[in-house]
Amino acid sequence: MNAYEFLVGPFVQYAFMTRALVGAMIIAVSAGPVGVFLMLRRMSLSGDAMAHAILPGAGVGFLVAGLQVLPMTIGGFAAGLIVAVLAGLVSRLTIQREDTSLAAFYLISLALGVMLVSLRGSNVDLMHVLFGTVLALNNDALLMIGSVATISLVSLALIWRPLFAECLDPNFLRSVSGAGQPVHLIFLALVVLNLVGGFQALGTLLAVGLMMLPAAAARFWVRSLEALCAVAVGIGLVSSYLGLLVSYHWSIPSGPAIILVAGAIYVGSLFAGARGVIRTRMTSPRHRIA
Repeated sequence: MNAYEFLVGPFVQYAFMTRALVGAMIIAVSAGPVGVFLMLRRMSLSGDAMAHAILPGAGVGFLVAGLQVLPMTIGGFAAGLIVAVLAGLVSRLTIQREDTSLAAFYLISLALGVMLVSLRGSNVDLMHVLFGTVLALNNDALLMIGSVATISLVSLALIWRPLFAECLDPNFLRSVSGAGQPVHLIFLALVVLNLVGGFQALGTLLAVGLMMLPAAAARFWVRSLEALCAVAVGIGLVSSYLGLLVSYHWSIPSGPAIILVAGAIYVGSLFAGARGVIRTRMTSPRHRIA
């Protein structure tokens, strides 16, 4: 097998591989910048919580129409928004912090969603919802993922400056402008929207991986916000491509393969990145050669 057959052949020969690659790359382009803002706002685990929160809505969509893209997408988006709003209300009306409220609601949502899918579906259907089927993406799913990416990127461009200001000092933004709370809510909606888009390909349990791992890896290479977003998108694209290749050639489930490649890039960046462990140790005052 030559290099072309190994690296390009699967995507040329098989339409399902082409659709999988296109879908995963669209998700990477959309979710990467969102993951960067989640990381900068110290909300990385909140993204994981909201990924689980969409499950009961997707379960209701499954009960109504089976494994149809639109009902499960609408249901998942509605459920994610409800959980995010409820967590915010609890944190504002009680002594409990927002991350604790999210943890409580996502555990309830996860159990409820699994129960709903199990009422009508088989174990195969449950695995589809939890871990996705990137190799089974059809044209409707690609259209939905593309629409999610378009809405997400346009919305991020519109709220870029106040969102960045909120990352630096949310209390200052709220004191000088009334945009703080609306921007926070819009951003949470974009997080849910991207998780719903990713859920079609990677499932509820892995969708957050393509959002957070590239962003976390990018932090070890660059500093500026624009560069962080660009590097995160690049890592997501590479992870999608290499993950699908690994899946094809070694018969590994595609969704986990993509996330494991992203995880390997994160670990590599942790040690070898421009701001990673090795470079930091070499340039620290204690290790400089006089």
